[in-house]
Amino acid sequence: MTPTTQTQEKTGQTPARRIQVTFFMSLDGVVEDPRWSMPFWNDEIALFKVEETDRDQELLLGRITYEQFAQAWPGRENPGAAYFNSAKKHVVSTTRTEDIWENAMFIGSDVRGTLERLKRKDGPDLVVHGSITLARWLIAEGLVDELRLLVYPVALGKGRRLFDDGLAAGFKLASSRATQNGVLALVYRPEEAGQTPPKTPSTRPQEGET
Repeated sequence: MTPTTQTQEKTGQTPARRIQVTFFMSLDGVVEDPRWSMPFWNDEIALFKVEETDRDQELLLGRITYEQFAQAWPGRENPGAAYFNSAKKHVVSTTRTEDIWENAMFIGSDVRGTLERLKRKDGPDLVVHGSITLARWLIAEGLVDELRLLVYPVALGKGRRLFDDGLAAGFKLASSRATQNGVLALVYRPEEAGQTPPKTPSTRPQEGET
């Protein structure tokens, strides 16, 4: 282990099939359009991201992120493209039912019930990329089993944040790594019940930007 890389591991029980949420995040919490993170890309960050794709994980996406990925990934020739193009995709949308990419299924109603049933079945983890509105809703509903953040040493000053006003949640640190260029690779898991304010469950997020 290099002097600039510090890792802390804490054990905890996790369900057989988890929902993971992953984001590139600035110091001031912005997660929108992470092209600003590209100058920091290195092998350490690539390894952290590979952990989200190396076990045939399935994608859980909001409609707009799905449509953006469907435009961006086909035709690319790299290991990431091979995964994103072929992975099974669960898309939350009340308006789209036609697959414009490949291997997609759509969740139009009772999102909570559908995801709870998926989590009870055998299969790979479900990973949320992008999809800020969907991620916020999943966190608020207590459906997130792992939050994976790459936190960059830059403040953007504007942009959509993951934790906006009104979103309360409790997490415990599962692991932390500092890369040589100052990026923190953080993994959080939910705090025990009773650590965050209770709320009334809803069946699905608002369509909006999911």
